[in-house]
Amino acid sequence: MANKAVNPLPTALPDSLAIGPYKIGAPVILAPMAGVTDRPFRQLCRELGAGLVVSEMVTSDTSLWNSRKSRMRLDHSGEVGPISVQIAGGDPEMMANAARANVDRGAQIIDINMGCPAKKVCKKAAGSALLRDEKLVADILEAVVESVSVPVTLKIRTGWCTESRNGVTVARMAEELGIAALAVHGRTRACGYHGQAEFDTIAEIVSAVKIPVFANGDITGAEKARKVLDYTGAAAVMIGRAAQGRPWIFREIAHFLATGERLPEPSLEEVRDILLAHLSELHRFYGEVMGVRIARKHVGWYLKTLVDSESFRKTFNQLDSAEAQHASVREWFERRITRGAKAA
Repeated sequence: MANKAVNPLPTALPDSLAIGPYKIGAPVILAPMAGVTDRPFRQLCRELGAGLVVSEMVTSDTSLWNSRKSRMRLDHSGEVGPISVQIAGGDPEMMANAARANVDRGAQIIDINMGCPAKKVCKKAAGSALLRDEKLVADILEAVVESVSVPVTLKIRTGWCTESRNGVTVARMAEELGIAALAVHGRTRACGYHGQAEFDTIAEIVSAVKIPVFANGDITGAEKARKVLDYTGAAAVMIGRAAQGRPWIFREIAHFLATGERLPEPSLEEVRDILLAHLSELHRFYGEVMGVRIARKHVGWYLKTLVDSESFRKTFNQLDSAEAQHASVREWFERRITRGAKAA
C-alpha cells in the first residue's frame, strides 16, 4: 500500500452497511473457509463482534447433500441472521437449483464462490477457475440472481494469474447482473496465499462499482483493517485465517474502527473460557468422536501464539475423549494463570 496516501487517523464509517434488506452491524465479516467456518465457529465469531459470517462452501450438486459433511454444512439451527450460505460449482442450472434449495432451508443471503484457489475445486471448473471464462461467470451470476428473491453476493480473486487480472471487469459484470455485494481477495488464483495482497487492485474495483466491496487478504489486526479501508475505500474488511484461534479479532477491529482505540488483549482467563466454550459446542455439534478430532486443530490455533504450548499441543492431540480434552485445557491454563499470579 505504498503507492497511495493513507489517512493515519480513523475516518467516519458509513451509518450503515447493508446487503439487500439486511443491515450489517459492524464492517467486519468472517470469510467462508472450508473446514473452519462451521456452525460453532460462526456463532462464536458473531458473539465476538463479527457483523456477518459466511458458511463453509456447499457444493452445487444437491445429489451429494445426503453425506454427513454436507448435512452439517447445511445446518444453521439457532444462528443469528442474516444467514449467508456460500455455494460452489461451474454449471449455471445446478448453481441456481442449489441457491433455491438453500433458501428453502433458511438461507437469507446466497454467496457465490469464485475465489477458492484449491486445486480440487479448480479442477472441477469451480471457485477461482471460473475467472478464466467471463461468459460462464456471467451465465452463473445471472442464473443464480434470477433464481432467488434473496440478495446474492460474490467472492472473487483479482484474476486467474498475474497476466490476467480481470477483477475490475468481473466486478462491473457482477453489479450489472444484480449482485448485491462483492468480496475480493487481493491475490490471483495462481498466487494462492503467497506474496502480498494487491490492495491497489481492490481500490480499482471499489472505484469501478457502486455496490459494497469487502476487502480480504492479509488483514491481521485492527490497525491493518483501518489502513486497508482507508486505502481501498472498501465498505468492510473480510477476515479469514487471522480469525483462526483468535475469534476476538472481530471485536478488536470493530472497536478500533468505531473509536480509534485499541482493546487490550484478552486475559488468559478469557481465552480459556472462550476455548472451553468452543470445545463444548464442537463436541455437541459433531458428536464426541468427530468433535474430538476437529477440536485438535482449533486448540492448535488458539495456543500457537502462547509460550510453551508446543509440548501441550502434542499431548492434547493424543486425547480421545471430550472429557479429557476439557480437563487438559483447563489444567494447562490454570497452571499458567497461577504462575502469572505468583510472578505479580
